[in-house]
Amino acid sequence: MATNFDAIVLGAGAMGSAAAYYLAKAGQRVLLLEQFEFNHQKGSSYGLSRIIRYAYDFPQYVELAKAVYPMWAELEAEAGETLYTRTGGIDFGAANDEGMSKIASSLTEGNIPFEMMSAQEARKSFPQFNLSDDMQVLYQGDAGILPASKCVLAHLRLAEKHGAVLKPNTQIVSVTAHKDSVEVKTADETYTATKMVITAGSWAKDFLATLGLNLPLMPCRCQEMYFETNNPANYEIGRFPAFIAHLPSTEYKFMPYGMASNQGSGLKVAWHGGQLFNHPSEIDYTPVQSEIDLALKFGSKYLPDMTGLRAARVCLYT
Repeated sequence: MATNFDAIVLGAGAMGSAAAYYLAKAGQRVLLLEQFEFNHQKGSSYGLSRIIRYAYDFPQYVELAKAVYPMWAELEAEAGETLYTRTGGIDFGAANDEGMSKIASSLTEGNIPFEMMSAQEARKSFPQFNLSDDMQVLYQGDAGILPASKCVLAHLRLAEKHGAVLKPNTQIVSVTAHKDSVEVKTADETYTATKMVITAGSWAKDFLATLGLNLPLMPCRCQEMYFETNNPANYEIGRFPAFIAHLPSTEYKFMPYGMASNQGSGLKVAWHGGQLFNHPSEIDYTPVQSEIDLALKFGSKYLPDMTGLRAARVCLYT
């Protein structure tokens, strides 16, 4: 096997698999190294569902979303499978919520259509939600679901099709930057390249430190939960939107969000945030009951059809 490449990519999650695919598609000789199995459950890119949306509170993110929607369509065409499922999405919160005002402003600036609804109007369109009269809803119809694992595997498969070399279960011993190249030593080989892409998620801090880049990156433990519902048909894709709840921090420390049941997963509810750690090796991946109880409390107030827990798992932010 060759040991010299144009680019070495460290980490094969959503970012790394995509980087390897686009580099290989552009004609680069690419090596992708992953310390675990491909599509492992210890990082940020495993599972059935992630929200894709235009509705961000920064115009720069809206512009990024405008660029990537067509790229997902191109990837689907090459992969021969559906990845993006349009569900529509809502943000809901107090009528004077600053975050929602910023989202509306960013969408307007980006020429993305959206609709503002009163709580009364929203209850007619989305009867699954229990919204008080003093709330407002922002609806954007292009929001949807991306199946994280399926997306990673599609990128990996197509990266390999375009000539990338993929190596899972590969422990990296050292990373060294030279003037015009980089050197990566693993337990059984030494590889060189003219450039390197570090997409190691919560492990990126380790590699960056060896290059003299001491960034204050911290892994964040996030728990996602899937619930049974009364009237389950109302919570399937096509009937239920992705949602983000803009609620006071005194009510919920982290922002609640969720999306439709996907392939029988159950209604997903999770928090945009969690406990911070210095290193991913410190994290216990066992779901905790306190977060399940908090999600049930959220459901009892805003999603009254939510009942018992079906499944829970832990993933990471960085």
